[in-house]
Amino acid sequence: MTEYHTQLHRPGTAKRPVTQMAGTAVAALTALAGLFFPIATQAQSALPSGTDALVEVEILDGGVTADGTYIGALRLTLADGWKTYWRAPGDAGIPPRFSWRGSRNVGEMSMTWPSPEVFSTSGYRTIGYHDQLVLPIEVTPAQPGRAVRLKGRMELGICKDVCVPSELSFDHQLDAKAGRNPAIVAALASRPYSAREAGVRAASCRLKPTKYGIEVEARITMPSAGGTEVAVIEPGSPHLYASETSAKRSGQILVAKTEFLPASSGSIASVDRSQLRITVLGSKHAVDITGCTAG
Repeated sequence: MTEYHTQLHRPGTAKRPVTQMAGTAVAALTALAGLFFPIATQAQSALPSGTDALVEVEILDGGVTADGTYIGALRLTLADGWKTYWRAPGDAGIPPRFSWRGSRNVGEMSMTWPSPEVFSTSGYRTIGYHDQLVLPIEVTPAQPGRAVRLKGRMELGICKDVCVPSELSFDHQLDAKAGRNPAIVAALASRPYSAREAGVRAASCRLKPTKYGIEVEARITMPSAGGTEVAVIEPGSPHLYASETSAKRSGQILVAKTEFLPASSGSIASVDRSQLRITVLGSKHAVDITGCTAG
C-alpha cells in the first residue's frame, strides 16, 4: 500500500493547509490494525469541491501560567463532513503521530485530549473528532524566562467517504504575553473526568495468557457515564497494542475486556498494571482512569 503525503508550505505562518490527494493518490488506506477501506474509482470526486484544503493546523497562544509554563494548542479545522482520530482511534482509525524536531527551549510537554466521539462506519467502531479539534499543550521551558518555539509535524488520517493520510507542519514561537484563549479554555473543560471526579471507587485488572497475547479484564466500580458506555484500555507500552475493548455493565460495576498483542513479531512483553489507561466514554461524560490493581 502506497501512501501519498502532500502539503503546501508557506514560510512565516503558523497555518499549513494539507492539500487533497490528486488522481490515483487516494489509494486504499488504512490500516494500522490490518483493515482496509474499499475506495471506489471515483474517490477523487468524493473530495470537497471548490477547495484544496481538507484540514488546516494553527498554533494558538494561551500565555504563561503562574508556575512559568507556557500554554498553547494545536487547532485542526476540518473540511465539512470530515473527521480525524483520537490517540486510540478504534478498529480502523489512524492514530496521530507527532514529531517536535526543531522545537526550542522545550523541557517537558503534556497534551490534554478533549473527550472524543464514537463513530460507527461499515460495522467498525472508530473514535475521534469532526469539524474541529483543539489540542491543548502545556510546555515547561528548559530555560525559564526564555522564548519557547514549537516546530514539528503531525501525521494523521482524515476520513469521510474515503480516508486520506495527511501530514501537517507547524512552526510558531509562543507568545508569553498572550491572555487566556477561550478556545483553549473550552478544550481543557471538555477533557474526561478524572477517576476521583467521576466517583470511581475501585479499578482492578485480571490478566490471562491467550494464544497470541494477554487478555485483560478490568472491573471498574463507578456510576454510569450515561447511555451505552464504550471502554478503551490502552497498554501504556509501545511494544503492545490492544484489540477492540468490549464493555458490559452490571449495577455499579463496568466490566471491560480486551486483548493485548505484541506490536512486532516475537513474544509479548510483560504488562504493567500501573501503566494501563482505561477510558470510559458515555453519553453524559467521559472518564480517564490511570492504573488498576490486581484482580
